[in-house]
Amino acid sequence: MMSSERDVAATIIAMERAALDRWGKGDPSGYLEISGPEVVYFDPFLERRMDGLEALTRYYETLRGKIRVDRDELIAPHVQVCGEAAVLTFNYVSCTGETLIRWNCTEVYQRQRDRWRIIQTHWSITQHLK
Repeated sequence: MMSSERDVAATIIAMERAALDRWGKGDPSGYLEISGPEVVYFDPFLERRMDGLEALTRYYETLRGKIRVDRDELIAPHVQVCGEAAVLTFNYVSCTGETLIRWNCTEVYQRQRDRWRIIQTHWSITQHLK
């Protein structure tokens, strides 16, 4: 990985970590602030893909203040850079009380006006333990 690609990877992983930290405190705005207007979103709790920041904002507002993550771990984040796009993949473990959930996540970022924005998100549950 070239130096500029390492810089992009570090930036994107830091953005994701900051958004996850806010999410775990019930604040979805961290993700909304780094998502592009054309974002598409797959969630294991939704029947269909969600299209656009407006729809994602409406959905996240129903969750505001209801999410709590006591501790978490971002495992093996990997960023692949391809021009003006970058793909972040990682495993994630979230713990709330006695409930532990293991996730897979893929985020596609695009450089828009010198800022990286999420244009595609896909979350899936790999294991749910009580």
